[in-house]
Amino acid sequence: MPTIPWLDIDKLNFPDVDNALDDPNGLLAVGGDLSRERILAAYRRGIFPWYEESQPILWWSPQPRAVLYPEQIYINRSLRKALRRDDYSVSFDTAFNDVLDGCAAISPKRPGTWITDDMRAAYQALHQGGWAHSIEVWRADKLIGGLYGLGIGRVFFGESMFSREANASKIALVHLCGQLHEWGYPLIDCQVGNDYLDSMGAQEINRDTFKQHLEQYTHAAGKPVGAWNMNWRYGHPTPAE
Repeated sequence: MPTIPWLDIDKLNFPDVDNALDDPNGLLAVGGDLSRERILAAYRRGIFPWYEESQPILWWSPQPRAVLYPEQIYINRSLRKALRRDDYSVSFDTAFNDVLDGCAAISPKRPGTWITDDMRAAYQALHQGGWAHSIEVWRADKLIGGLYGLGIGRVFFGESMFSREANASKIALVHLCGQLHEWGYPLIDCQVGNDYLDSMGAQEINRDTFKQHLEQYTHAAGKPVGAWNMNWRYGHPTPAE
């Protein structure tokens, strides 16, 4: 059996992602902590934490990698119709904790969550530091869906999304892609593909290609670190309140 290295709590080094296991796909290392510095260092290398409450911190870099190029997002007829409606609004970075709650909520379709108390605290700290961002979708001042992730350089690393009404998370993703494209962000990391992401235009690329993207774009100048305070009323930009 391959040996999975334990990370030194006092060092930020990670094994080379090419050493990640094939089964389970992408498992690379165990341990360490969830400090801001370690998480940012991990993402820049294509590594992310994912584990359950009863487990130690597990670090992953799966092969292949699911990504979404913002200008290639696919909008089907029903979603296009939903986007044209005048009964919703979209905001960035106005309800990060509420989006975390929505993503962590237990439901018949999601009987468990990997957003542990420690993970929640880590990403809240990243949000307060201007690295983690949320996109919220509202109807009549009620949060109906959203997503969150990290912006590093000119890459957005998607973490999780949720919907309380039909198409809500898709509306969030469309607005995110539109804004990232406007800002010159060429890539969203989706980590692992699924039917939902495939339906929105995500595709799988090999690890070497993903590494090249990270080397090129995570150190490129993107939007300055800080809150992305933006609002759209019925799909049209309005000044942030």
